[in-house]
This record gives sequence, C-alpha cells and structure tokens, in this order.
Amino acid sequence: MEINLPEVLAEVSAVFERYEDALVNNRTDVLDELFWPSERTVRYGVGENLRGIEAIRAFRAARPATGLARTLEHTVITTYGRDFATAMTEFRREGAARTGRQSQTWVRMAAGWRVVAAHVSLLGP
Repeated sequence: MEINLPEVLAEVSAVFERYEDALVNNRTDVLDELFWPSERTVRYGVGENLRGIEAIRAFRAARPATGLARTLEHTVITTYGRDFATAMTEFRREGAARTGRQSQTWVRMAAGWRVVAAHVSLLGP
C-alpha cells in the first residue's frame, strides 16, 4: 500500500479545498456533486444522523445559508493507494466557543473523488 502518493494527495487536497469553499459559500450543487449519490452514503452531524444521499440533500436544502464561515486547523489528509483517502480537520466558527471536528472518507469513483462517509461533531459543553 502506497501512502500519500504526491499526485493523489494533490488531487484529494484540491477536492477537499473545493468542498470547503462550497460549504462556506453554501454552494449546495457542488456539495451534492461531491457526495456519492447512494443510499449507502452517510453523514452524521452535530444534531442529525443522515443516511442516504436524499437525506443529505434535504438537510442541505433546509439549512440556513448564514454563519457558515469557519477557520480550519490541524487538517490531515491521508491517501491510501490511488483510490481511497481520509480528510480530518478541526474548525472554529467566528464567535463560537466550541471547536468542531470533521472527518470525511473519500473514494475515487468513475465521476471523480466522492465523499462516502462524513462526520461532524463539537468538542466540550
């Protein structure tokens, strides 16, 4: 198993940055594109457990489009071979007291890199 092949790491880093830009700018079309369109896709959030792409899309459509800006810290992207990767990061939203965590599992599909599983949580009370 080859870990962090430079060209694969660059690809995943770029798609991760594209995802982050879409997230903070509420570009739901890009977010939907970057998630695997399957009933097997999972996104566990701070207050929701979303199973399947339709549940994920419905959540994004209903979510307020304000207060999405954040600063990332301690981002770790690791690729395993040419078709599998994880992206872990911590984030802070302006004015928020709690630190958030986000993890994503990325798989190279025929259409490109897609998130197949994601988790978002907050630390502390």
